[in-house]
Amino acid sequence: MYTTTIHTPVGLAVISGNEDGIASVRCSNDPVADSAFVPAVLYKCARQLEEYFLNRRRSFDLPLRPQGTPFQRSVWQMLAEVPYGKTMSYMELTRRLGDEKAIRAVAAANGKNPIWIIIPCHRIIGSNGDLTGYAGGLGRKKWLLEHEQVANGQLSLF
Repeated sequence: MYTTTIHTPVGLAVISGNEDGIASVRCSNDPVADSAFVPAVLYKCARQLEEYFLNRRRSFDLPLRPQGTPFQRSVWQMLAEVPYGKTMSYMELTRRLGDEKAIRAVAAANGKNPIWIIIPCHRIIGSNGDLTGYAGGLGRKKWLLEHEQVANGQLSLF
């Protein structure tokens, strides 16, 4: 697994993967040394993330290779379908997956999402509109949601 790191407005983004694709993008407060060799796909991911933060990109065109259970991967696939600048509640996400009783499992899979921003788990909110759990911290979640709303010409809801 190879790694490269970029600076973002909300901290460092640590990108990991190999020649076949991106295994993880995680936010960090601590620097991580880049690998001696960094595959082109990791540089492509870094460029696309930089474009996202500059309001020049709303979707990503990258080969993703997240590791997880089949259930987790199904949740992450559904997360990837939440449009830029929009939000969805955990309950709605659970309904779309077909089992309202699985809300805790869906929330847990959301929390284990290994590909920050690109698989947009920050777009999932509480049923009452509250910002709830986010592995990167609620401050980052709020920033990302506001960033997308401003880029869409919407007023902040926070």
